[in-house]
Amino acid sequence: MTTPPASTTADTAGPAAADDPSAGLSPARRVAARAAALHWPAILLGLLVVGVVVGTVAYPTYTNYDSTYSLIWGRELLHGELPSFDAYRAPTQHPLALVFGAALALLGDAADRLMVIATLASFVVLVVGLYRLARTAFTVPVGLAAGAILCTRLDFPFLAARAYIDIPYLALVVWAAVVEARSPRRRGLLVLALLTLAGLLRPEAWLLSGLYWLYLVMRASWRERIVGALIVAAAPLVWVLTDLAVTGDPLFSLTHTSGLAEELGRQKGISEVPSAMVGFLRELVKLPIAFAGAIGLVLAAWIAPTRLRVPVALFAVGLGTFLLVGVAGLSVINRYLLVPSMMVMLFAAFAIAGFSLLRERSAVRRAWALAAAVLVAGAALWTALKVNPNRLTGELVFRGDSRPALAALLRSDAVRRHASCGPVTVPNHKLIPDVRWIADLPVDRVIARSDARAMRGVDSGVAIFAARRSVLVRQGLTPEDSSPQDTARSLPPPSFSRIATNGFYTAYGRCP
Repeated sequence: MTTPPASTTADTAGPAAADDPSAGLSPARRVAARAAALHWPAILLGLLVVGVVVGTVAYPTYTNYDSTYSLIWGRELLHGELPSFDAYRAPTQHPLALVFGAALALLGDAADRLMVIATLASFVVLVVGLYRLARTAFTVPVGLAAGAILCTRLDFPFLAARAYIDIPYLALVVWAAVVEARSPRRRGLLVLALLTLAGLLRPEAWLLSGLYWLYLVMRASWRERIVGALIVAAAPLVWVLTDLAVTGDPLFSLTHTSGLAEELGRQKGISEVPSAMVGFLRELVKLPIAFAGAIGLVLAAWIAPTRLRVPVALFAVGLGTFLLVGVAGLSVINRYLLVPSMMVMLFAAFAIAGFSLLRERSAVRRAWALAAAVLVAGAALWTALKVNPNRLTGELVFRGDSRPALAALLRSDAVRRHASCGPVTVPNHKLIPDVRWIADLPVDRVIARSDARAMRGVDSGVAIFAARRSVLVRQGLTPEDSSPQDTARSLPPPSFSRIATNGFYTAYGRCP
């Protein structure tokens, strides 16, 4: 009896078996093989998009202080007015946010929600960008780990849910890094263009683009050098010209920011900046990821040092920028460390999944994978014990409920009537942009009671107060002012009578 040829045996198994890589494996290995064959990046991206959409519907939020001002200034531009950059405790203007705010202001009352949705979309772009950067520098598993870490650092999705410009800024910087990592020096003008757009949102990108131009210049032609220099100069030039046209002072943003930082107590002495830097980084990424990031950086430097070029450059420039901000006397806040914190996440992802660079079935790879599993389990346990997700959801619910409540109050007949008799006053600067945007009021018709000069002679109009403790803590009291006067600003004056109230705010009015 003769044995049939191998080809005949394969044919009798059928075409499905020939095409199935898991054929002939044990059930457990068959499941693992089929799972590995799935396109996990696309599947996880789809889940992320669904999660963002569901979150947007379940927790409708509104723009934060800075972004609301961008909408107000955009609306002023549409009305043919100069933006009120010099309003009481107004934030620093950002040219690209100003243009975007003007475009959205064309859409009316829905503009603030649309800005939030646009920022949430940019968060998805940011997650994909970090995945691509980690994948380009290392492997797909490292990219997936980096994206997962970013999504679980709750400060970042919260920034997106409040339409902070930091999210689109980070997306532009990270995608510039992706372009450079994939094609070193070959697409320099595109990288500079992305960094210029980022520089129209935050001036820290100016340093990044300037250093990158210096990196390119030695191998570039004279034409490329000149075009690159013009692109690098575009963002600061637009910023200066905007300040000059609106305020008459080309350095208004710089002087205004440093003055506001001093007024709000956000400045740090030079000796305090390094400790603030460490504390802020740990606050943004949380202790387990900071620990994993340090391990991952060492491992990557040992195993694949040439692949660290772009991530380490971003990390180093980000830390250097933070130090320069502190030395310049500007606001020292954790958001200036967002770029280096992203790189810490990438390094932590390498600590978790960097074993994928090693030869399969090697003892070192198995030991690393086991250690990474222990690290992930420990981080999950730490998160479960230390992080309270109810705090985040509570903040989202408050932001989603308080803005409509304020709008309902301001649009009531009694408040509208009394607002014709005088300005609307609020305890401090925190509610000014919300009131101005909702009621479409000019800068001199909404006054903070903490602004003593503006309050002189105000004895009529509408006074807004907190109607519950959560509003008082977040918007009524001023953290940097513990004086009795600050508390008194949340008490209605005897000459005013209550005219409207709801669960969040109460309005008192007087019409002589």
